[in-house]
Amino acid sequence: MPNTDRNQGSHATQGNNGQSEMNGAESLVKTLLACGVDTCFANPGTSEMHFVAALDRIPGMRCVLGLFEGVVTGAADGYARMADKPAATLLHCGPGLANGLANLHNARRAQTPVINIVGDQATYHRPFDAPLTADTEGWARPVSVWTRTATDAASVGADAATAVQAACAAPGGVASLILPSDVCWDAGGKVGVPLAPLPVPKVSPDAVQQAARLLRSGQPTLIVLAGTALREVPLADAHRIAAATDARLITPMSNARVSRGRGRFNVDRVPYSGDVARDKLAGIRNVILVGAPPPVTFFAYPGKSPRPYPEDAEIHVLARPEQDLAEALARLADELGAPSVSVPASVAPRGIAKGAVTSEAVAQTLTALLPEQAIVVEESVSFGRAFYPGTVHAAPHDWLQLTGGAIGDGLPLATGAAVAAPGRRVVALQADGSGMYTLQSLWTMAREKLDVTVVILANRKYAILLGELAGVGANPGKTALDMLDIGNPDLDWVQLANGMGVEAARAEDMERFAELFGMANGRRGPFVIELVI
Repeated sequence: MPNTDRNQGSHATQGNNGQSEMNGAESLVKTLLACGVDTCFANPGTSEMHFVAALDRIPGMRCVLGLFEGVVTGAADGYARMADKPAATLLHCGPGLANGLANLHNARRAQTPVINIVGDQATYHRPFDAPLTADTEGWARPVSVWTRTATDAASVGADAATAVQAACAAPGGVASLILPSDVCWDAGGKVGVPLAPLPVPKVSPDAVQQAARLLRSGQPTLIVLAGTALREVPLADAHRIAAATDARLITPMSNARVSRGRGRFNVDRVPYSGDVARDKLAGIRNVILVGAPPPVTFFAYPGKSPRPYPEDAEIHVLARPEQDLAEALARLADELGAPSVSVPASVAPRGIAKGAVTSEAVAQTLTALLPEQAIVVEESVSFGRAFYPGTVHAAPHDWLQLTGGAIGDGLPLATGAAVAAPGRRVVALQADGSGMYTLQSLWTMAREKLDVTVVILANRKYAILLGELAGVGANPGKTALDMLDIGNPDLDWVQLANGMGVEAARAEDMERFAELFGMANGRRGPFVIELVI
């Protein structure tokens, strides 16, 4: 029989010298702060109450409440993408973790450092199989680079320090620390010593020389850039290489963060459509990967290749995701003797678009009105096909995307990015169907007074799936089409936003959209524009 006569007292006990001892929860908070983790996105429950109480006694941790765990995990992802350091989550037991798994999957695909803290049943309570008992560690492991369940209060601090080191090890990932409630309330906690960051491996001279030989061969070569290779300086080196060798540059369709806009080098993306991608990449003989996996189509289709590049093209690796991508590109450019190149002259914005709402018209207006150093979070799914190529000449900005295909990440990403980068306007380009997955993000934006302009692309259907029906050769009837229609009844995003405490307005033409977009970006706090398309 498990021992149930455990000390469940207050946050501290008196030691032999009369001084209070820390409990496990206090050692966790102090260790996270010592490791530079000062922001926590939380949806706590009973098992996490000692952590919550510790926040009152230990200053320095900003705790942001989310009303759904998918908001919490997605916001932690967005925060780290912009802060270049992790935030913590605080989730309640296995089911709370399960609610947040989709956006932890997206964070894993984005290679985002996240300290994923999950409360759990007390160690001695677990054998009784209470209702919330679950395989919490088993659920966490597939989305995590590191997973551990703390066994006693004295180990919590060291475990937390190890979690931070694991999450921050290149290229970055989710480190999940599961804390049974008794290890949080028990005395004997110790502050973990921050661990030195693990060194980022550099590519070998052979890898650089092999890539240089391929590029000098004259064969059509594609360089696929991902991860930190998409920041401003590495992109400049990639363009040096391309200019010197006639290589083509491209990124995967979805990326964690891209530096772009006027005064920066542009890079194209692999198209979503496999047929369009295969046409675009026809004739390629060599594919050189820089922090990227070999390109693959998003889905399989009957009788079609999963590769968007020619079947006979050869794959080569300059740098793996965990290696120093910027240093690899700089060394390759120097190996080739590639001179510096200037950013192509920007085309003056054409001004705001007028008339009917189209993807191209929205991109034109974004180019004209996007604030300097904005952060664009795109989960536009089908309607936004023109947004990325059409905003090349917008003001300098960072572009964040849904990386793992699990929709419902856009609004949480925008929330976290705004917390990480105060003073920069966040613009969320959000499809209406996927926006409903994490609508509660708007409440957090209002509560935290975050500077986010949300543009809801309201076509009232899962339009991307209409194309997928055709792609797999289906012949849909009324029942099938009804499953893709979210317009019966119509969602009213103005009322939904107002109900979450966010001001909102509707636009049905480009003139009204431009008016609202300019107004929203010039004020403090969040604002929602429902753009009817």
